[in-house]
Amino acid sequence: MGEITRLSIFPLAGALLFPRMQLPLHIFEPRYRALVSDAMARDRRIGMIQPRPAPEGADPPPLFHIGCVGRIAHVEALDDGRYNIVLEGVARFRLLSELSVTTPFRQVEAELEEDMPAEPLPIAQRAALEEESRRYADAQGYAVDWNAVSRLDDESLVNGIAQIAPFDVAAKQALLEAGSLAERTELAIQLMQFFGRHAGDHDDPVTLQ
Repeated sequence: MGEITRLSIFPLAGALLFPRMQLPLHIFEPRYRALVSDAMARDRRIGMIQPRPAPEGADPPPLFHIGCVGRIAHVEALDDGRYNIVLEGVARFRLLSELSVTTPFRQVEAELEEDMPAEPLPIAQRAALEEESRRYADAQGYAVDWNAVSRLDDESLVNGIAQIAPFDVAAKQALLEAGSLAERTELAIQLMQFFGRHAGDHDDPVTLQ
């Protein structure tokens, strides 16, 4: 069983954080400015988690059960009270319960997962991922430095795709929850194939929900 801890959370749809990855954020809402200020005064930790799709007006929105703790690695405080921060992923966590609090931001009790180093991908799977990434990027019209991509380690490549690809919330969550890097890679390939087939269908956005 992992460490049980109290986390202040930032629920943000589409924003994934993984251990050892970075996530830049622009913080402008007063409640999340308070969250950053509080985190800086304590342990610099923020729990990133996606809200579940919910009926319009559900307040607060329900949360998925898996998120990732980030440590504020860089902070820029702007004159008007906003922040630019960079979170560095520490460990995934499982939400156990939401706490009743007086702070403007939500807090939860969570169990931290033990962070195990990722196993390298089989060469064939890495090659399949790069090939599908090129196909997907071309379909989306993205300009990519493929030389730089080829130099990334397996974990940075797979988790980087999971972070930046414009998949829907359910797909993003499935990538975060994948049990191993190989499973996440296979899912990323399937998602790029699925969403890539619908590139340009802006009138009827495709989702997995």
